[in-house]
Amino acid sequence: MTRLNRWGGLTAVILVLISLSVTLTINAVWLYRLDIGWLHISQDVHLSASVLMHNYGQLLAYLELPWVTELNMSNFPTSFTGMIHFEDVKRLFLLDHVVLIVSLVPAGWYLRQLARRAEQWRLLRPMQVAAVVPVALAGCMAVNFNGFFIAFHQVLFRNNDWLFDPNLDPVITALPDIFFLHCFILAFGLFELGVALLYGWGRRAIQRV
Repeated sequence: MTRLNRWGGLTAVILVLISLSVTLTINAVWLYRLDIGWLHISQDVHLSASVLMHNYGQLLAYLELPWVTELNMSNFPTSFTGMIHFEDVKRLFLLDHVVLIVSLVPAGWYLRQLARRAEQWRLLRPMQVAAVVPVALAGCMAVNFNGFFIAFHQVLFRNNDWLFDPNLDPVITALPDIFFLHCFILAFGLFELGVALLYGWGRRAIQRV
């Protein structure tokens, strides 16, 4: 492989790890179901867990399915600025899915080439470096999650429409900050798991030599 092929393949692998971690976290409806009980969300919004899950499913369908063009949650009205924010989130979610689909083939080709050439060791250093990033971000969250959460939105969004007024967008009460903290933890954990699996693959290949 040329250096360009190696860098391109490695980039594709990292993109798969990131986008797959995000996709799995987005679709971890079980996490929201657990948080309904853990965070007493039903009591806060005066709705049953089943009703909350129904509304959450409606929200996810809008955010993830390109052909769903209108957000209609049964029990949560959405303001104009709230709708703009959800449209922005929908574009980011769809972009993540596109990145995952597009990067899968080159990532798979790269890993196959490494296996054919017995060069899995090339993954060791990149995976070591990649593993540090979620740890550093987790450290920032542990120190000041509120500041991290604000910075995260300022980086991803061009406006302040993510600052919901509970009176206009009551859904924000059903999606507390701690739920998003749990989502970040899950995403970081999934990314680290993928990194660990690739690192372990490289280590085992060396030990067999």
